[in-house]
Amino acid sequence: MIGSTLSHYTIVSELGRGGMGAVYRAVDDRLGRDAALKVLHASVLSNPKDRARFYREGRAAASLTHPHIAVVYEIDEAVPGDSPGEEPRPFIAMEFIEGESLDERIDRGPLPLEDAVAIAVGIASGLDAAHERDIVHRDIKASNVMLAQRGEAKIVDFGLAQTTASTRLTVEGTML
Repeated sequence: MIGSTLSHYTIVSELGRGGMGAVYRAVDDRLGRDAALKVLHASVLSNPKDRARFYREGRAAASLTHPHIAVVYEIDEAVPGDSPGEEPRPFIAMEFIEGESLDERIDRGPLPLEDAVAIAVGIASGLDAAHERDIVHRDIKASNVMLAQRGEAKIVDFGLAQTTASTRLTVEGTML
């Protein structure tokens, strides 16, 4: 997808890949800013209930405004510009954070105590703000925390978030 467009975003590079899709660095052609696009596999939203949950939970994540939570710009579905006739691809456009994941930082060696405490406080503060809005992240881990260049922690990937209004995403005996 590198070099192609999705809606009004031009995809610049791949940042990562997982079971549900891939994350790309992109440029918002309308606003001229960098964004991170989480592009889901078309099959992820194969039925109307999944699609409704995707949008409901995307709206919930987009409603969060906090210095330690990555901003969600939009959720949408679009056909990649270089693939007419293909199924629309659901995506989440969010703030691009220049830096590294907490997971990558930990791999480089122990954090100084002062940094570890500041990161933990930032994560706790962001999660507290989400919980106040009845939103539970449900997948908080070091790879879902970005450390911006100035060191502040930002929680990303509320893709598995559940609101008190949500139907249950997990079903006993299944795996996400």
